Amino acid sequence: MKSSVVKRSIAIAGHKTSVSLEDAFWTALKKIAAGLGMTLSDLIESIDARRQHANLSSAIRLFVLDFYRNQFMAQMGVEDVSPNPTLAPDQDGLKPITECRPLARTALL
Repeated sequence: MKSSVVKRSIAIAGHKTSVSLEDAFWTALKKIAAGLGMTLSDLIESIDARRQHANLSSAIRLFVLDFYRNQFMAQMGVEDVSPNPTLAPDQDGLKPITECRPLARTALL
């Protein structure tokens, strides 16, 4: 099966760079940006500013995964109580095991 990797040029902090992502990640990233009321460039710039070690394409993929993972966990009524495993690996480079706990139920008025 052929990969649908698309390379796009974007401007981040005043300089141009290119990012290669699969179509599904570009589509998801655009939807996330629109839902957050941001431009695609602003969202990518935000991801770039927070990444620690991964290249930008990897950081974007991890951001999208984490975004949808958090949505899923919220729908399931659990929250992640471990450190953010996608953006900040432990000092030994290994990601921590995700720990979850039920979300506290709030009374509806």
